[in-house]
Amino acid sequence: MIKAIHPIAGGIAFACVAAFFGGTVATKLSGSPEAITAVKLAIPWGFFILIPAMAAAGGTGFVQSRDRDDQRIGAKRRRMPFIVANGCLVLIPAALFLANRAAHQDFGPMFQAVQTVELIAGALNLVLLGLNIRDGFISAGRIKDKTLTLRRVP
Repeated sequence: MIKAIHPIAGGIAFACVAAFFGGTVATKLSGSPEAITAVKLAIPWGFFILIPAMAAAGGTGFVQSRDRDDQRIGAKRRRMPFIVANGCLVLIPAALFLANRAAHQDFGPMFQAVQTVELIAGALNLVLLGLNIRDGFISAGRIKDKTLTLRRVP
């Protein structure tokens, strides 16, 4: 059961972060205050999906990997504290701040600055989560390890 829950929960978490990031980028490019407000107010509601998915992925990943010491699992373990800290200390507070500002139609310099930080932190989490997904697929044997090796050309 845990083997089934882990990839599903991880996929849901990744999809949520990607949707939040994509929605933010799309509305920023559109410049529509109504669209920005809609996305910024929707993101905190998405936490009701994201947070349990992240907890389930983290918990099941921890249980599955407790007896393993392969290099890719170690890399996943080392990334997780950064993903969680980035989410809890940067992304969630930024999303709540931006939702509040958007609700009041306050898109001034502070909104723009916090949104820029949010986009950078969101991109970082997407990359780290993507690396974890890749390493999970390789560890599970779902994809081949295509580690780059340098060879001398004769």
